[in-house]
Amino acid sequence: MNEWLVFLLLFLAPVISSVPIVLAYKSEKWTAKLPPLSVFGIFVSVVMSLYILLVLPEDQQYSYAWIPEFGINFVFMCDYLSRYMGVITAVIAFFIAVYGLDYMKGDYRPSWYWFFYNLFTASMLVVVYSDNLFLLFVGWEGLGAASWGLIGHWFRDDDDITYVGREGRKAGPLVLHWPPSFGGWRAISTIRFGDVPMFLAIAAIWALSPTLNISEIEWGSLFGTIGAAGTIILLLCLLMGLFTKSAQVPFSEWLMTAMTGPTTVSALLHSATMVAAGAFVFIKLTWYIEPWTLHGVHGLEYVYLLVLFVGLLSGLYGALAGSGMLERKVLLAASTMSSIGLMFASAAASFWVGHLAVLVAFWYMAVHAFAKASLFLVSGHLIHATHSRFLCGGLEFGKKMITPFIVTIVATTFLVGIPPLTAYWVKSGMDEVMEHLFHEVGFLPLILLVLTSVVYAGIMAKFLSLNFIKGEKPHHEHTEGGGLMKLGYVLMVSVLFVLIYLIFTSEETAEFVHAGYAPVSFAVGFAVLIAYVVALSKPRISALTKLGTFFNDRMYLPVVNDYIMPKIGFFVSHLVQDYGNRGIDGFFNTKVIPGLFGGISRGIRTIQTGYLTRYINIVLGLVMFILIVVVVGGWWL
Repeated sequence: MNEWLVFLLLFLAPVISSVPIVLAYKSEKWTAKLPPLSVFGIFVSVVMSLYILLVLPEDQQYSYAWIPEFGINFVFMCDYLSRYMGVITAVIAFFIAVYGLDYMKGDYRPSWYWFFYNLFTASMLVVVYSDNLFLLFVGWEGLGAASWGLIGHWFRDDDDITYVGREGRKAGPLVLHWPPSFGGWRAISTIRFGDVPMFLAIAAIWALSPTLNISEIEWGSLFGTIGAAGTIILLLCLLMGLFTKSAQVPFSEWLMTAMTGPTTVSALLHSATMVAAGAFVFIKLTWYIEPWTLHGVHGLEYVYLLVLFVGLLSGLYGALAGSGMLERKVLLAASTMSSIGLMFASAAASFWVGHLAVLVAFWYMAVHAFAKASLFLVSGHLIHATHSRFLCGGLEFGKKMITPFIVTIVATTFLVGIPPLTAYWVKSGMDEVMEHLFHEVGFLPLILLVLTSVVYAGIMAKFLSLNFIKGEKPHHEHTEGGGLMKLGYVLMVSVLFVLIYLIFTSEETAEFVHAGYAPVSFAVGFAVLIAYVVALSKPRISALTKLGTFFNDRMYLPVVNDYIMPKIGFFVSHLVQDYGNRGIDGFFNTKVIPGLFGGISRGIRTIQTGYLTRYINIVLGLVMFILIVVVVGGWWL
């Protein structure tokens, strides 16, 4: 098959297949029938991504002219990361779309939903396969636009089940109860805050480098040319886009309120697109920058040190916040932020550890993607079954919902790092990476990783326990139906078994398996198992209620984001409006410059008498003044 056709089908099939339902938006009859066509478009992308993985040669670049005189072209790279991440993205999007055929049935604007869902998928695939930074940024912006459309999908704000937070709950002056319309606005505004410096960084690379292709940029020469300060500024501008998109501290609040969107959106957002995009791009850049070979480049170490600790602190913050949460999807959102933080930290550790750290980050992303997507889909089914977004459901309820119960057990145990399940081997590699940092950074990274892993295991067990074992009896139960929903998350969780097979049979992951037998890894895995079992049996501790409330309120970070920062912003805007704009207006339009020109004009008019003798006297005066200046100047010289 022609490679050009493969990429066209990969990117355009999802978008084109959603056009008919958009055109039929006024017809309820047709919008009810056309969603399978949108799902088929994503299935085409699955087939194309598998073709790229299994047929096209690895590390092959495919370039097609776009704006060649400016170095901007359609350039796709089929390297190790893109080949696997493309399959992960397409397969997860397809499973969620199948689930969505049931979940979104009867929605009040299916045309809007399916168009933006498919655009979301296509945009992430562009990000994954793009080698050209400008083309990558096009996909990046597509993700932002689609996220706004999907997070705020239920824009009417007419059902509390679509809100985030508890009605009446306040932290100081701030009401912790957010509607879908606010969730969509907050997501796009936060992301745009980081996209601007990221675009400026890409523009700077375009000006400084002969190419925008990530795999062809001479990163060492580029950093050497701009020096330590330039390297730090350039990479920090890039990181602003990555950190905001991946909801790292302090840009994490949009991710919590993004849970106002449909659960299918939350599942895709947290597993294979959007939040994963920032971490994936950082992993991809690091793959080609090869910072472990650039220790002589000044400033680079400080950037990677920053990413290391931002990731680890985000990981711990997300886990602690999740430990106090009682909303199904918001708890999972906090845990996603935690996992993404560990991906950033692992990839950043490559500066000191080498290539292994990047592989650890990428494989943890793969395991997390399928496990977390499964949990979100289960959560959506539970919301339908109980008509509640809060954790509820005892053992009796769990027996009625046996399929999601089993899927939750598998997804949580395979994700947290319990030996010998899937994530344990990847987390063992992560333990080894952080242990290797002792001589350069100390034991703090390993300590933060262990703390995060233990708390993370606790919140996953809490999710299982309060939904199926020790939760309150739901006020409403509707356990029938949901066949396609069950199919979606059963298919999703089954991939975790495929991943453990790949880990044990792939040459690239052999060191993970070896690290799994190390005493440190086994000790951490045992601690994770203990935390999981304890939280399973005791998901809520009354003595820690106040601490849990503090964590549930996200340690008051929403107050900073939604109250303090806007107050500062409005204060600055008032200063600019009341003094800055008035000052500029007064200087240029009403006071200084007009007054200066008025004075000059009046002076000129006073000498315009029409008498020749007056003009001769003025000329003679100027000549005398020039002569005096020349004489005085000559005397000084």
